[in-house]
Amino acid sequence: MIKDKKVLVVSAHAADYVWRSGGTIAKYIKHGADVHVVVLSFGIRGESAAQWKKEGATYESVRENRLEETTKAAEILGIKNIEFWDLPDYPMAPYLTEEIRDRLIRKIRTVRPDIILTHDRNGKDILNPDHNAVAEFVFECSIQANSRGVITEGLATTKQMRLFGFEPHQTELSQFVPGELIDITEVYEQKVQAMQCFQAQHHLIQYYTERANLRGNHLRRISGNQSYKYGESFSNFFPVAGEELV
Repeated sequence: MIKDKKVLVVSAHAADYVWRSGGTIAKYIKHGADVHVVVLSFGIRGESAAQWKKEGATYESVRENRLEETTKAAEILGIKNIEFWDLPDYPMAPYLTEEIRDRLIRKIRTVRPDIILTHDRNGKDILNPDHNAVAEFVFECSIQANSRGVITEGLATTKQMRLFGFEPHQTELSQFVPGELIDITEVYEQKVQAMQCFQAQHHLIQYYTERANLRGNHLRRISGNQSYKYGESFSNFFPVAGEELV
């Protein structure tokens, strides 16, 4: 059941959560989940090439453009709870400090998510080390949020949540292996509209449109449900645990 599920999405850059999980986010919101999004960086240095081509572009002007794009996309997907932490990027790893670690642990313990969506930890993004750094960082923070010995004043520890990794760009080259396929047919047009907000990375619109079609094909073939037209895929950080095979 999606209704009343709590979901925390941690995105390295301004558009990652849309390309890689926008349909799933919109679907969960539509069906009554409580979805929170943290955007760690606007991707000003490394993911805004089209904005830097504009005459007179500055760090601040690119930042404002990226904020405008991601804010519009979030509205289209129905996201009400989104935070922009405005960390530097390319590389991001040096800025994932103890202060930011404490902040994310606090966020996890505040939201108390059933599900965390973030970057894939099992493969390796060969073109973007920021994504790899964030995947490991979020995983570590999730484990610390569950640990009684890690004290966050006023907030109790969390129980083990499910973690899923986004499908990256350059899927096969990054050794991504789908663990979950999610039908997003009913919200696909929302995702397309949200993707179109990101003119700073216009080339990725076609890529993730094609990916949605491909994953729809996989959904139909594996499930036998011919109503599935579009999909998204995620890796599993942990195996499924229960009393029967599902």
